[in-house]
Parts: sequence; C-alpha cells; structure tokens
Amino acid sequence: MSLRFARTGPAPVPEHALTHSVRMRDGTYLATDVYLPDGPADRALPAVLVRLPYDKNSRYVFLDRLAPLFNDRGYALVVQDVRGKFRSGGRTLPFLREPDDGYDTIEWITHQPWSDGIVGMFGDSYYGFTQWAAVAAQHPALRAIVPRVTTVDFNAMSGLDPVTAEDGVGRPVWVEGTEYYAHHWIDNDVYDYEPDRRVRPALDQIEQAFTAIGARSAWFDLLAPRHTDILHALGRHPFDARPVPVLHCVGWYDNIGVPHMKDYLELASRPGWDAVQYLWAGAIDHENYGLDLAPVTEETDHATSETALRRMLPSYAGPALDFFDVFLKGVRPVSALRKVTWELGHADWRTTSSWPPPDSRERTFFLADPAPATGPRPGGTLTAEPQHTEDTVQWRYDPDDLVPSLVPDSFAYLRQHPDIGHLADREDVLVFTGPALTAPLDLAGPVTLDLRLAGTTEVFDVYAKVLDLAPDGTARLVVRGQVSVHGRDSAREVRIECGHTGYRLRPGHRLGLLLTSSDYPMYLPCPGDGTNPWTAHAAKPGIQTLRTGGARPSRLTVTALS
Repeated sequence: MSLRFARTGPAPVPEHALTHSVRMRDGTYLATDVYLPDGPADRALPAVLVRLPYDKNSRYVFLDRLAPLFNDRGYALVVQDVRGKFRSGGRTLPFLREPDDGYDTIEWITHQPWSDGIVGMFGDSYYGFTQWAAVAAQHPALRAIVPRVTTVDFNAMSGLDPVTAEDGVGRPVWVEGTEYYAHHWIDNDVYDYEPDRRVRPALDQIEQAFTAIGARSAWFDLLAPRHTDILHALGRHPFDARPVPVLHCVGWYDNIGVPHMKDYLELASRPGWDAVQYLWAGAIDHENYGLDLAPVTEETDHATSETALRRMLPSYAGPALDFFDVFLKGVRPVSALRKVTWELGHADWRTTSSWPPPDSRERTFFLADPAPATGPRPGGTLTAEPQHTEDTVQWRYDPDDLVPSLVPDSFAYLRQHPDIGHLADREDVLVFTGPALTAPLDLAGPVTLDLRLAGTTEVFDVYAKVLDLAPDGTARLVVRGQVSVHGRDSAREVRIECGHTGYRLRPGHRLGLLLTSSDYPMYLPCPGDGTNPWTAHAAKPGIQTLRTGGARPSRLTVTALS
C-alpha cells in the first residue's frame, strides 16, 4: 500500500499586506509582502526583514499577527518566501543562494519610497540562518539581526557528523534533523507523512515517501547517506564578515540550542564582535513553548489557540523591538540594553553582564556506587566526593528493543514535557541520583559529562539526560547530550556536552542522570560496525561498560550560582 501524505501549499495573502515580486540578480522573482504602519506611504521607515521557507502567510509563522507589533513601533515589516518555496520562483534548494538573495532583497528595500535605508532582520530557525547568510553578504544597510533558536552552522541539523580521527567521537544520527529536508525541501510546498519505521534500511523509509509523492528532495540526497558542508557553500563565514549587533535568542529546551550557544560564545570572544553581542535566553523550546506552561493544554497552545497566540506575541517580539529601537531607530541608548537577559526556570528572569553569570561556579557530582545503576531508582549515586576505588557497571544495547524517545516531535518538547522516570526501570538504562536538596540548586551555565566508557562493538552511542527528580516520583528533563564512540573494548574518557541551562532544582528535589544507548525514533539505531545508519540493514547488539571512581572518575559537572 502506498504511503499516505498531505501536501500543503501557500495560504491566502492577507488583505492588508502589500505584495511584490522582487527580482534577484539571476532573474528569479521572490514573493514578498510589506506591512506598513498607518500614515503617509512615502514616509521614511526602518525595515525589519524576515526571509523564510515556511510560507510567509501561514498560521504557523503568524507574521500577519506579528506585523501590528512592529508597525506600532514604527517599523515596516517585510516578509519573503525564500527561493523555491511557496510563491517564490527558483529551484528548491536550501542555503546556497541565501547570501545573494538576502543582499538583493535588502538592496530592493533601500530603494522603496517608505524606506529610510536602514534594515534589520528577525526570525527563528531557518529564518535565523537567512540572517547569518545576509551578514556574510555584507550589505551596508543591514544594521542589526535577531536570530532566534537557530545556528549559523546547520550541519548540526544534518544528522550526519563524521567521527573525527583525532578523538574518535561524533554524534548519533538525528532523524528529525535530516528528515526535515525530505518534508520541507522537495518543491514549493510542504509534505506531511509518517514513515514506516519498521523498514530497513532506514533510507528506504524516505524512498517510499518520495515514490508516493512523485518527487524527491535534492538536498536530502546530499545529506543521507552523504555529508555536505553548508558553511563552505556560502563562500564567506558570517563571523569573518563586518560585525553587526546581534541579539541571540536562545531556548534552554531548543533542540539546536547547543550550536546556538556556541555561536554566541564564539562571537562574544571575538574582538570587533564582542561589543555588540547580546543574549536573551529563556526556558523555551524550538516552537516557543515555555517551561512555565508545560505540559501545554488546549487553552495554552499558541499553535491552535488565537487567545494563547495573542498572549505569547509580546514576549516573542518584545526583546527584538527593544533591540531594534537602539540599533535601527536610535531612540534608546545602548546603555538601555543589558548584555544578558536570562530565565532561571521555575524562578524568575534575571540580567547580568556576561554568561555564565559572574557569580556562578562549577560543581562536580561524581558517579558512584554503580552496581544498582541498572535500576530501578534511585540506582547509583551522584556524590560531591569521588570514590577512591574503581568500579564498573554494564548495560546492554538491543537494537530489537530500543529505548523510546517518548516525544513525537523534539522541536516542541515542552508541549508534552513527559515524565521520563519510568525509563530508569529498564535494564538497558543506567540511573544515578543525588540526595534530596535542602536548598535550591540554581543551574546557570554549561553542563558537561565526562565518562570512562568501553563497548563490545566498534561503534556505540551514549545518550545522557540530566533530570529533575521531584518528591512525587516524576522526572523531567533539564538538559541532554549524546555522542557516538568509536573504539571497541578499551576504556576511554568521553566528554558529552549537554548544553547550557538556567534552571532551579527546588528543595526536596534531586538531581538525576540517565544513560542509554538508544533514543528511538529521535535518533537512528547505531549499526555497531561503523556503517552509515541510514543505509545499514541491521544493527549489532552490544554491551557497554561504565567505569567510576579511581584516578579518572566519571563525573557530571554543572555550573551553578554561588
């Protein structure tokens, strides 16, 4: 039976949008809407440009609802379907033409009767990347950008990260990160379908979809089973371009938050860029669901509820508007902006001069007493003092009985924010817990895990989840990280970067850690022999060994407020 799919084309253009077809240098025309404030059509305004592949008129991106907030602050809002998507012409390929198309669109804006010649850019995810592409193109009118829940290097989303020869550590294959291209980058429309996850090799799951649709994604074909260097295709790395002010809007629960924070920290350390880097970091996921409302209800879901969307929009756009008032309009001084505005989850919003906050410090929790770590809870222990004697514990990897991911869509993790404590009851999961807290533990900065590991297969995956264990027995995710490890049998120290967070573990709660070797279907099963997970027909079972204590103890390091 043929795989079923739903095809979605462009939504109607709102009546209050001024529509244009903007010509690019190669003769391709891109569909562009302009939203202007009330008043004379020829008055000079700064413009905020949004370039995206998700239909500029769709309810999903809610740009028509966002326009009044920008217009009320005196900005023209310009929104554009990128090349090859929805109403725009050209071939459907992401990334490659974004620098030129961004430059040409900004040039067009500066010649409009309502333009004062100053442009900023705004937007999430891929329309955060189009901002970086425009920075690389260096149009002089581009004065500030606000990239949200994104990264300059979308190789982090490709799902294929070759293991480096130097350290033998890479990343597991993130299914959503590659399948994204097989849904959104086939042609001008979007295709929604659920692959048959039973099919092996996994690549054939997508081939079934392409056969049913009658078309395929050229970019998907470049990524699975191959690997394409996106930044090399741009010609110039954006960080090597002329510095512009940047407000990085990061989500603690964003599934590409790790590379986004790397972008911010890299630029904050670069002379010339450092003075104009700003950070806004909240307890949100990629789809802008917040920890304070998780799990989401019908009444609080901004994807479906107009009331919830209206409630969300001011906090979504407000930081960008305040930023643009400084760097586009000049109506507020630079001193009005704090360098870092961040949310301490389950507590409050705070400001500081740098990240991590100056009053933070590292705290180390050593993995100890590993024998009971195979569950159930409390398992092994997380302790402030290392064990002097070395110990080991083993857990299995069974490709026929994979540890479930629990969420159908990690982009909207906080929509469900599931209790994952029951995973600790599985024999193929290790769990370690700390003592009940007598005072709050306020996490504010990076979280890393250093493990001494060995495996019986040539390659094995390790997934780490740092948890908040509540007194009622529920366990919620705080941060996570994952690696693929090459090297059979010999124990090696492996670092897992779990990203940054702002999170309060409240009194009575415990810090927890889960370790597994699968997380399906969010990540493809590891074949075990070094072959590409997309093309592997089968996977080898394996046994992993964790070593604790001794001269090089396995440890969890958090950054916490003093």
